[in-house]
Amino acid sequence: MDLRVAAYAVVFDADDRLLLAHWNEGRRAAWTMPGGGLEPGEDPEHAARREVREETGYKVALDALLGIHSRVIPPGRRLTPGVTEPLHTLRIIYRARVVGGKLRNEKDGSTDMAAWFPRGEVRKLQRVKLVDIALEMADEK
Repeated sequence: MDLRVAAYAVVFDADDRLLLAHWNEGRRAAWTMPGGGLEPGEDPEHAARREVREETGYKVALDALLGIHSRVIPPGRRLTPGVTEPLHTLRIIYRARVVGGKLRNEKDGSTDMAAWFPRGEVRKLQRVKLVDIALEMADEK
């Protein structure tokens, strides 16, 4: 079984808008939480801050660990063609706030756009399940 550990951030602004990144590597493009996989030996908190910066242009401070979501993806549902092993994903989710930077889109990455969305509009977006999972964790804290 393959393992992927990733860190993500739930970032709201003063107007209760959620920061999302547009993921373009899947079977269908969709909005997702800013974040991504840890590099070998990387601290999860550092990974979350690095990924948010890469995908959105913002520097963030992490306020709290919201939770860890675990999922096993069967070989036939994985995005990599021809794999025969399941993928176990561990997604570490933090609450964060913007402390610097400027909104911009990532170039040549797994995301191609970043944007703020009013909380009430998020459910209307084409989004990955992680968005709902992260919002549920954020609303419980």
